[in-house]
Order: sequence, then structure tokens, then C-alpha cells
Amino acid sequence: MVVFTSGTTLAEVVAVARHNARAELSEDARERVSTVRRRIDALAASEVPAYGISTGFGALANKHVPLEKRTLLQKSLIRSHAAGIGPIVEREVVRALMFLRAKTLASGHTGIRVETLQTMLDILNADITPVVHEFGSLGCSGDLAPLAHCALALMGEGRAMGPDGEERPVAELLAEAGISSVTLAEKEGLALINGTDGMLGQFVMALNDLHELFTVADVTAALSVEGLLGTDRVFVPELHEPLRPHPGQASSAANMLKILEGSGIVASHRTGDSRIQDAYSLRCAPKVTGGARDTAAHAMTVAERELAAAVDNPVVLDDGTVSSNGNFHGAPIAYVLDFMAIPLADPASMAERRTDRMLDPARSHGLPPFLAEDPGTDSGLMIAQYTQAGLVSDMKRLAVPASVDSIPSSAMQEDHVSMGWHAARKLRQAVSNLRSVLAIELLAATRAIALRAPLEPGAAASAVLREIEGRVGGPGPDKFLAPDIESVEEYLASGEFLRTVEGTVGPLH
Repeated sequence: MVVFTSGTTLAEVVAVARHNARAELSEDARERVSTVRRRIDALAASEVPAYGISTGFGALANKHVPLEKRTLLQKSLIRSHAAGIGPIVEREVVRALMFLRAKTLASGHTGIRVETLQTMLDILNADITPVVHEFGSLGCSGDLAPLAHCALALMGEGRAMGPDGEERPVAELLAEAGISSVTLAEKEGLALINGTDGMLGQFVMALNDLHELFTVADVTAALSVEGLLGTDRVFVPELHEPLRPHPGQASSAANMLKILEGSGIVASHRTGDSRIQDAYSLRCAPKVTGGARDTAAHAMTVAERELAAAVDNPVVLDDGTVSSNGNFHGAPIAYVLDFMAIPLADPASMAERRTDRMLDPARSHGLPPFLAEDPGTDSGLMIAQYTQAGLVSDMKRLAVPASVDSIPSSAMQEDHVSMGWHAARKLRQAVSNLRSVLAIELLAATRAIALRAPLEPGAAASAVLREIEGRVGGPGPDKFLAPDIESVEEYLASGEFLRTVEGTVGPLH
């Protein structure tokens, strides 16, 4: 993965964060960074104070720092700002954060030295992961505390995990990898921590996951339609894009129709069925998941703009001017992080309603109570639905926006903050919850379909049913259920579920 001056892509962030792709500095970036650094060196030698170069920071920006104290100034900045607390955030989040910071450093707008940038990439490539904590960022002046914890590792300080996932002294990990620690020069402390990289990295990975999860939601909804003896006629294309031209809705309806094609279960009640309409949770599914798809499309536009950005303060402009700015404010990302939490809660809520319908003999059209082998003796999937309901309730709480909040900081210099990091942490949990909710729906739908025998489901359902029964078995007496739910969730997370479906019916939207 080559780091250029012009930004990066979602796929590159995911490759580095999750798949250990190496990140190498391009020659043009190396030359550009070196050229810009010479401008910073000239300002550092001047007697005229320049913010972030020969002054303090934030509310202390009016304090001139003499030359002999500037190395200490950089160390003090990083040490003092590495003030996070709480649970340790995930390895992939830290890797995304570091890679995105390196992307901005390579832009030639920060004044970093090449050797400092290269050290950050070396640490990333050596699979050394600084310890970053849950709390510390307000999403203004960027993700200061998370990035400062990473910057400490460049100095040979702080805490970090090695390639084996075990925490060891940073100096020991660097020495083992053949990496020398860095003594930060003027401007470098700010350049290492003044960015939106933590919230952006989590956003990018959430969008990557949702690209698949929305399709998973279409498939599990279609399987529930089969399990509940629903109709496929509400998903025909003439009812969607020509009448209501939302592209996400059309895509979701097309996916559901494709999954239900050739279903003997659906065909079995096309005539002689007294029902006129299915419940909303069945026939309206494309509108809800489709609306989420369209919201994600807007969010992707914002993410792509930020992936092309060079966020720092001050920045070095193309004409060499060093200028203070407010581009580090996380509002543009915080908003879409909050927006996405809403259309995750809604498809999850709808999936839970379909599951509950399959467990209720008054509404399931012939299925046993709770899909149990021996109702009364067995409870079937009763408590799996409780778990699903708890997850959905949590997602409704997570859908409350963080970006409408603001707590002033830095002696009122930073008097409005974005809370983007908090919005990112919420969205990350919401994505995880959605996957769990869909796993439980899949478990219920495949059991319902199996109980419809000898009626035959569609090809996709048949293929999935074989794989689910290979993992957790078919309908039968009660057993320890948590491992089955976990196994089905892993089936979704691994991508195997969608590979099986698409291998049977062809590509889905």
C-alpha cells in the first residue's frame, strides 16, 4: 500500500487496519514532505513567534517558547495529551488511526520530517499497536488523546502491544523491530495529533461492514418471508423504482425477489390463501433496509471527502504560508456517524419483529410455539428473541446523537466540540448489534423453513439451511443455545453466508 500526497481510499484503510497490508511512502510524498519541512525550519529559526512552532498550544498559544526548550515542548505536548482512560480500543481501530494520520502527514501540508513519518509507518508495518483508550477525545482539534497515545510510541514511550497481542515495553518492541525512537522537532507534536483520524477510521470500517450487512438483512428478511408463508409479489420491480425511485429500495426489493425465486413454500399458497396482505415487517422491508442503503451512500460521499483531506493546524499552504485554521473540527464526520446509527436501529427492529412473529403460534401460520420441539417441555428460541430485543433496545439508545452535545475545553479556547469520537464508538457498537440481531433472525428463519417440510424452499434457502444445520443442527430438543447463536454470527461475519447465497442465485445488490 503506497502512501501518496493525495489521500487514500476506503479499501486501502481496511487493508491496512484489518489485513496487515504494508504501507510504504511514495517518492513524491517523500520529496514534498522534505521540501515543506525546510519552510518550518526557517520559521523555527526566526525570532517572530509562529503558532505550534515556537509557541504553546490552545489557550497557551500566546506563550513564546525559547529555542532551548522546544524539544521539551514537543515531548510535553505528547505526554500531557496522552491522557486517555477506560477500555483499550480495538487493534484495527488503532491501525486505521495511524494509517490515516500518516496519509495526512504525507500530504506535505503538516511540516513533519520524513524520518518521523517513516517511523510511524515502520511501527505500523512491524505490527506494533499503541494502547489507545475509550475516553479522551472530544472530536475537536481532532482526536487528540488517541493520537497522542500513538505518538508516544514514536518517542519510545507509553504502552503498546506486540505482533503477538501481548503488551511489552515500547522501547523493547521498537528495538526488536529495528526501529529507532524519534526526538520530535518543532511543529511535529501538533502534526501527529491534530486530526480526525480516529473517528474517520471507525467510520470507514463501519461503512465497509454495512456494505455486506444490508445485503445480509435483505436475505434474512426473504428467508423470514418463506418461514412465515409470505408472498413475493410485493417485491416485483414495477412496484418500486417506477413508482418510488429510491435506489436503495429498488436494490433491496430485487434482492428479496431473487432469494424467493423458485420457492416451493411461496408457491404453495399462491391460491386459496385468505390473507390479503403480509405484515409491515415483511412487505415493507425493502423500504427500511433500502433507506439505510441510501443513507450510507450519502455517508460514503462524506467519508471519501475526508479521506482526501489533509487535516492539521496550522497547515502549510502550497505557497509556503503557515496558516492557522479550524479544519480539525469533526462535525462533518460526526453528523454522518450519528445519521447512520438511526437506519441501523430500524432494520434491526424490523428483523426482531419478524423473529417474534415466527415464534408466536397466533401469527406464524402453523409453526409450533417458539419453534420448540416439545412446547412446554422445550422453550425453543424464546429467549433468543429476548436477546434480540435487548440488542435492538440498545441500538435505539445508540441512535441518540452525540454530535448535538458540546462541552467547552482548554479554558474556553475550544468552546465548541464535535463529539465525533463518541459518535464513532456508538456506531461501531450498533454495527456489531445489527449483525447479532440478523444472526438470530437467520437461526429462526432457517428453523421455520425446516419445519415447513415437505414444502421445498428456494435454492438460496436450501443451501443456507444445509450450512446452518451443519453448524448447529436442525430442529430438535432444547440445548445450550448461546454457542449456536455465536456460530451463526461468525457465519455472517466471515462472509461465508453471502458467498453461499450468491454462489447459488448469482450476485446481489
